[in-house]
This record gives sequence, C-alpha cells and structure tokens, in this order.
Amino acid sequence: MKASFVIPGAIICAGVILAGAVYASFKGANPSAASQAASAAAAISADDHILGNPTAKVKIVEYSDFDCPHCATFNATLHQLVNDYGTGGDVAWIFRNFAITELHPNAKKHAEAAECVAQTAGNEAYFKFNDLLFANQPADPTKYAEYARATGASPEAVASCIQNAATNGIDARIDAERQNAIDAGAGGTPYSLILIDGKPPIVIDGAWSYADLKDQLDAALAASK
Repeated sequence: MKASFVIPGAIICAGVILAGAVYASFKGANPSAASQAASAAAAISADDHILGNPTAKVKIVEYSDFDCPHCATFNATLHQLVNDYGTGGDVAWIFRNFAITELHPNAKKHAEAAECVAQTAGNEAYFKFNDLLFANQPADPTKYAEYARATGASPEAVASCIQNAATNGIDARIDAERQNAIDAGAGGTPYSLILIDGKPPIVIDGAWSYADLKDQLDAALAASK
C-alpha cells in the first residue's frame, strides 16, 4: 500500500487560501497535520450529493471547482471508479464545492447553477450538469439554460433558483462547503478524502491517476473487512 500522503504526480489546481490570498500548493504539508485537518471534514449526510451506495464501506469525499482543469480530469477518473466499484455497493463518491473565486471568477456561479439543478431536478440531474460544466471549461454562465435542459431540469426553475441563491440557502451551502474544505486541509482542488468507518481519513491531494487511486481503494476496501 502506498503511504497515504505521498502524491504520485498529483496536480493541484490552486494553492492554499489564507486571508484572501492564493499561495502555492502545500504538497510538502506535514502528514500528521493533514490527517488532523482531514478529521475536520463535515460528516456525510442526506443533504450531500452522492453517487453510488450511500451506505458503502468506502466513501470518497471530493472538494472541487468547476473551472479547475485538473478537477475535470479527476471527475472522469471518479466516474470510472464508481462504475467499476460502485456496482457492488462498496464505494460511493460525495461531491462538495470548493469554489476558488480568487482564480476562477465564475466558480461560485457554476456551483450555484449546479446546486439549483439539484434543488429543482434531483441528484441524477446534478451529476449530469456537473459533467457538462467540466466538459465545457471554462464554463459559460449563459449556457446554464442549455445545460439544465440537457439534464432534464427546467431552465426557468433553475434560473429562478439562481436569482434567489442568496436567500434560498444555496449560497450558504456553497460557502459552508468551501470553509469545510479549508478546515479539512484543502489547499487547492481537487482535494479528496477516502473515508472508512473507524479508520483515519486518507488524503488524496490533487488529481491522482486511476491506477494510483485504485491502489488506495483496494487497500481501503481490504481494511474495511
């Protein structure tokens, strides 16, 4: 098994956020400090966006930014892993927002649109909308209606939800998930945690390859038995 905090060619889209400034990524972070910070991740709840079995033995919590190119690559990797492992109900993927507006001015707008698709059309439409945002980076906010329609969501309902994002709980959710990402040790995106009941979180800092992430999942599944 690879050490939990070794980063094999991982790429991070943005650096540590501190006092509103963006710094270089913390690839050299202290492993024990990272493990302690990872424990601060918010508990998974029914409000989370989950692909796969919500009661899976192994859960991957990802913090992501829709205009981060490495997040798009990792998005495809996680889809492949859930396809390969999720059929047995052993692995679930939880997607959370880490909109780094210091680098990507439209990141929070994209997150608002995605959350509004979820609120008006459900979880399946949410993940389809996410895929369209990642496939069309940098995503164009004028395309939200087109993308919403493609997922089966109502463009009008999504637009109304976005317009009221400051008062209907959408912005509060996005801001809370960003803060949770930072509390959990994220210094950039993608940043993920592999969670196994009763075990310390495993930090996946950056866009790991399918092979490297598979190694971690295999080890995590073995540890869950």
